[in-house]
Amino acid sequence: MKEVILDTETTGLDVKDGHRIVEIGCLEIDNFVLTSKKFHCYLNPERKVSEQAFKVHGYTDTFLAAQKKFSDVVDEFLDFIKDKKLVIHNASFDLSHLNNELAILRKNKINSKNVIDTLELARKKFPGAQNSLDALCKRFKIDNSRRTKHTALIDCELLSKVYINLTGQKEPTFDLEVRENNIMSESDNKKIKYYNKVVKPTKEEVKLHKNFLKTNLKKNFF
Repeated sequence: MKEVILDTETTGLDVKDGHRIVEIGCLEIDNFVLTSKKFHCYLNPERKVSEQAFKVHGYTDTFLAAQKKFSDVVDEFLDFIKDKKLVIHNASFDLSHLNNELAILRKNKINSKNVIDTLELARKKFPGAQNSLDALCKRFKIDNSRRTKHTALIDCELLSKVYINLTGQKEPTFDLEVRENNIMSESDNKKIKYYNKVVKPTKEEVKLHKNFLKTNLKKNFF
């Protein structure tokens, strides 16, 4: 199951005030494991960054003026997220800006049904608690020391770990067959899945365990 962790940075809070996107970051995950695929770009918003937004991400008007416009990357972006669920923290914010950019270019909007909002997941799991990305990192003991400013890719990396914890997908399961040189192939790596699973012993394992108890517990190890 392939999904995309997505984050944006903008010139300000509300598209109604003419604010635009200045950065998009996307990381692909497959069965809760990060793949090598990512999409990242800085964008020329064709307007000034608000003082409040500058304090958040630190991108200057001069830096952004030299970047590509959304129209230059839209097809690559849409191809990257095609047929994949989007995982976003506070999705209504990012979706409003993304759909605004798409509307300007007369492109189809992103359907909210294809989006998983980790803020909503957190609010259901921890009602009344602080559920910002930083707060969730602290709760799940995720190192967010690199997040001195809001940057799309770092936020995506942190959100991928938060998402795994929110959904209870903490431990990977592996195919434990013995392989030559103990090297996992690419196909083996695809078998790794994150989920909590109850592993029941086989009849043979139960029999061996009982024999072990009979043989060894008669001895006094103390």
